[in-house]
Amino acid sequence: MAASENQNQADIAPHAKSSILVEADTGSVLYEKNANEKLPPASITKVMTLLLIMEAIERGELKLTDKVRTSERAASMGGTQIFLQPGEEMTVEDMVKGIAIASGNDASVAMAEHLGGTEEAFVARMNERAKQLGMKHTHFVNSNGLPAPNHYSSALDIAIMSRELLKHDIVTKYTGSYQDYLRKDTSNPFWLVNTNKLVRFYEGVDGLKTGYTSEAKYCLTATAKRNNMRVIAVVMGEPDTKTRNNEVSTLFNYAFNHYQVLPLYKKGEVVQQLTVDKGKLPQVNVVTPHAVSLLMKKGESAELYNREVVLNRTANAPLGKNDVVGHIFIRTKEGKEVNRIDLYPDQTIEKAGMWEILKRTTKNVLICY
Repeated sequence: MAASENQNQADIAPHAKSSILVEADTGSVLYEKNANEKLPPASITKVMTLLLIMEAIERGELKLTDKVRTSERAASMGGTQIFLQPGEEMTVEDMVKGIAIASGNDASVAMAEHLGGTEEAFVARMNERAKQLGMKHTHFVNSNGLPAPNHYSSALDIAIMSRELLKHDIVTKYTGSYQDYLRKDTSNPFWLVNTNKLVRFYEGVDGLKTGYTSEAKYCLTATAKRNNMRVIAVVMGEPDTKTRNNEVSTLFNYAFNHYQVLPLYKKGEVVQQLTVDKGKLPQVNVVTPHAVSLLMKKGESAELYNREVVLNRTANAPLGKNDVVGHIFIRTKEGKEVNRIDLYPDQTIEKAGMWEILKRTTKNVLICY
């Protein structure tokens, strides 16, 4: 994420131990205070749990309709819970609701065990994913954020994983719901009310995750979207919920009053085509992994910036959907790089067999002739 240009600005989250404000599309930091300080994240931990769930769904390893069985251990979790019973089965979607809306510790462990076999194995995946994302001040010990030695994160790292989670559009369907029900058509319905009250009381808020323990105090990673601009605000160590919500609202106001975005590309938009050497297909579409925007201060002109697409000279098969094949560079007129977006192929291209390559070469020779 880009560093804030306003290091000396007024403290707009004075009661937070640490805080950060990030524009989601570009990752630009608009404001920060002690953003790398290692602190207990409490239930904000569940952002990583939700991220691994969403990624498993995207890979096809998990479906929202799959049933998840609750173990004795998951059912025994204290703190905030959705009161799962040992042996109870619930769909992945309902478990996600229990985590995202009600911050259920039991639902988090049930999902961790379902995906990882054991919670410990799942936590190892959490730490590995944190490392992949460049989260340098984070270490997880459990999947739900209950107090544990050596379980910590930072405001910057929380913003990084929150931004990654928000790339999965479906997640705000749950984190943005103020209320819902579990076991709705049974004799034991359970009413869910979102622990993030800003979902109801601040225009544009549709997530993300609260946290509280006596050690961590009141924490929140929240996201709001207005006029095509999505921002993420993180505060940690607030003294109470009212102060926490007020300071996050102030951070949002600062972003929306001082900045604007110009949308450049939609998520998955084709930017160019790339020739693939020795591939089963000779060309592949190159696409954006997420929405791409130009972040500007209010009143600033887009003419002050240049945009350039640079693709790799060659792409050799096999080519995977996660292989970076180029970049979009956004620079000021003076040449300063303000954003760089990785570009990816829209499909996997397998390597062609020798007969297929020979047939294609012969065809090209005949056409030229």
